[in-house]
Amino acid sequence: MNVLLWHVHGSWTTSFVHGRHRYLVPVTPDRDPYGLGRARTYSWPESAVEVTPEELADADVDVVVLQRPEELELAERWLGRRPGRDLPAIYVEHNTPKGDVPTTRHPMADRDDLLLTHVTHFNELFWDNGGTRTAVVEHGMVPPRVQWTGELDRLAVVMNEPVRRWRVTGTDLLSRFAEIAPLDVFGMKVAGLAEHLGLPGQRLASHDDVPQDVMHAELARRRAYLHLCRWTSLGLSLIEAMTIGMPVVALATTEAVDAVPPDAGVLSTRVDTLVEAARWLTEDRDAAYRLGARAREVTKERFGLDRFLADWDRILEEETCASR
Repeated sequence: MNVLLWHVHGSWTTSFVHGRHRYLVPVTPDRDPYGLGRARTYSWPESAVEVTPEELADADVDVVVLQRPEELELAERWLGRRPGRDLPAIYVEHNTPKGDVPTTRHPMADRDDLLLTHVTHFNELFWDNGGTRTAVVEHGMVPPRVQWTGELDRLAVVMNEPVRRWRVTGTDLLSRFAEIAPLDVFGMKVAGLAEHLGLPGQRLASHDDVPQDVMHAELARRRAYLHLCRWTSLGLSLIEAMTIGMPVVALATTEAVDAVPPDAGVLSTRVDTLVEAARWLTEDRDAAYRLGARAREVTKERFGLDRFLADWDRILEEETCASR
């Protein structure tokens, strides 16, 4: 099929475009948020093709995969066709609801012209989807090329925009863990994080917008993975760390509770418990290896790329066949 989708979330899109279809990715001259084109820090296959808005008017598109509400209008304007009416449309929700969470209505609630697909069962449960048809396709990923060695008694963290998002990403909790072991924080806009937290550079090092394969290699050298997100969807970086074989120390919130079994890490809503777990794993490399080995085993079974792509093939085929 020819699948139109925007480059919104790099890791998720990297997995998605490894399928057996042709992926049309909008690109604009300034590569703005609605025209990023192909990824520059991830490895994408040649089947992911950049297309300009002008080219889309005459493009052969079988299905549109939407990820932001405004893409509905954008797709109609660029294609000259209405997603959900003139061609099949699937909306993928990556995020947890905001605002009054028990009653937060999804922007695509009560629609009969598209399928609303969530990336976690937690998200499907907590969003008010109204009468819109829903499905869940859990994450899958291209396996990292490295495995955990853990020779550095440091803790690894991956978070994007930790200063702006602050409590959402658990940035305010980092100082507690920096007392136990030095932190290495990877992600977008993490530069200067130590200064924002009032920490010396030797307790927290920032690694800003590092290419994915380089980041994986560096993560593998750290003793454990720290996941302090209070209210975000299940981050692919957490699953990537587990696939590498890293033990996990995480807040017991959102989908992490279901994704990380007790023998693959330590989860709790008590920060003191997590701090002690970080101390334990930093000091006991053998324990870190045991938990990490189990984490790797779990993610291979549950979050494998083949399962992810097979789930998406089924949904794409069902939606296009139903439309015809």
